[in-house]
Amino acid sequence: MAGIPHDHYEPKTGIEKWLHKRLPIVALAYDTLMIPTPKNLNWMWIWGIVLTFCLALQIITGIVLVMHYTPHVDLAFASVEHIMRDVNGGFALRYLHANGASLFFVAVYLHIFRGLFYGSYKAPREVTWIIGMLIYLMMMATGFLGYVLPWGQMSFWGATVITGLFGAIPGVGEPLQAWLLGGPAVDNATLNRFFSLHYLLPFVIAGLVAVHIWAFHTTGNNNPTGVEVRRTSKEEAKKDTVPFFPYFVIKDLFALAVIMVIFFAIVGFMPNYLGHPDNYIEANPLATPAHIVPEWYFLPFYAILRAFTADVWVVQLVNFLSFGIIDAKFFGVLAMFGAIAIMALAPWLDTSSVRSGKYRPMFKWWFYLLCVDFMVLMWVGAMPTDFPYDWISLIASAYWFAYFLVILPLLGVIEKPLPQPATIEEDFKAHYPHAAE
Repeated sequence: MAGIPHDHYEPKTGIEKWLHKRLPIVALAYDTLMIPTPKNLNWMWIWGIVLTFCLALQIITGIVLVMHYTPHVDLAFASVEHIMRDVNGGFALRYLHANGASLFFVAVYLHIFRGLFYGSYKAPREVTWIIGMLIYLMMMATGFLGYVLPWGQMSFWGATVITGLFGAIPGVGEPLQAWLLGGPAVDNATLNRFFSLHYLLPFVIAGLVAVHIWAFHTTGNNNPTGVEVRRTSKEEAKKDTVPFFPYFVIKDLFALAVIMVIFFAIVGFMPNYLGHPDNYIEANPLATPAHIVPEWYFLPFYAILRAFTADVWVVQLVNFLSFGIIDAKFFGVLAMFGAIAIMALAPWLDTSSVRSGKYRPMFKWWFYLLCVDFMVLMWVGAMPTDFPYDWISLIASAYWFAYFLVILPLLGVIEKPLPQPATIEEDFKAHYPHAAE
C-alpha cells in the first residue's frame, strides 16, 4: 500500500548530501517528525508519547537500580533495602521504577481500548495491531519478572503460583515448569533467571516499539472518523493532514506534562499506594500469605484464571470431551491466555465495514459495557474466591469472551451505522468551522 503523499527530506549542504548517501539518519528523523498526521486526532491519541516516556524511564531507572541489586535469595531483599536507605537518591529511583510500571500499564490499557473503540485494528493496520499485542505480552512478562525481584512475600508466592500454571499443561507441564524455575521449586536459580530476563525484555520491547512505529508510519494513523487520508495527490492529502511536528508534538508534550504532574505527585506523596504491604516482608517459603494477589495490572486476567473452577459446566463439558486431559486448572490457564489472544484476533472477529465506533450506535453500548466489565474483573481479581465474588468473576469473564466471539461478529451483520463524513477535512471543518486553512 502506498504511503501518504508528502514532502520528503532533501539534503542541501555538502555535508548533508555526504551523510545522506552513507547513512540517511537525518532523512529518517525528518520523515518521522514531519509525517502527515490526520488533523482531527483527539486527546485519546496522546498515549503513544506517554508509553514512549515510560519505556525510557523504566530502562534508565532499571539500569541504575541493577548497579546496586544483588540477585541472590539471601541478599535480594537486603539489597533493595540498601537501595532505599544507603544509595543517594535510591528511594526515588525505586519509587519511579515501581510506579513507572503502573503508569506504563495505565497508558497501554487506554491505548488498547482507544484502538478497540476507533477500530485501529482494521485493515490495513492488522499487523500494527498484532505487534502492539506482542508488546503488551512482553510488558506483562517483564512486569511479572520484575515483581519477583524484591523477594518479598508476594514476590515469592506470586512466582510460585504463576509458574505453577505451566505445570498444568498436559504432558510437558512438569518439565517445562522445572526448566523455568531452574529446579523443583522457586529458589535462587529462579531469581537469577527472572533477573536476567527482566533486564533483557525491555530492550526486546524497544525493538518491537520501533517496528510498531514503522508499521503505522507505513499505513498512516487511524483517526476518530476511521476515514482514510486521501492518497490520490499531495494537495488532497495536505487538506486532511498536518505535519506531526510541531502540531501534535506540542499537543503530546502538553499532555505528557499534565500526566507527569499527577505521576510525580503519586511518587512523592503516596509511592506505596499501589503496592502490597506483604511485599515489605522478606520471602518465607514456610509462611503462606492469607491472600495471594498479583499487581493491579494483572488482576483482570487473574480473575479470569480463577473464574473457571471444576464446578462450572463449561469446564466439566470440556473435561469430558477431552477425556480428562483439560482439567479445571488447565482450562483456567487457557482462558487467561485466550482472553488476551481474542483481543489480538479483533481484526478478524469484527465484521463491520465501519471502522470507528463513533458511527456505530449499538456497538457503543456493548463497548462501554466491556470497559465496565474490565474494571469489574480488576476489582474482583483482588477479592477472595468465595461467594459472591466467584459468581461475579464468572459472569464478567463470560461477557469478555462473548463480546469478542459473539457480539462483535453479530453487530457487523445487524447494526445500522450512522452516516460518515466523506473526508477527514469535512469532519474537521464540521468541528472547527472557523479554523484557518
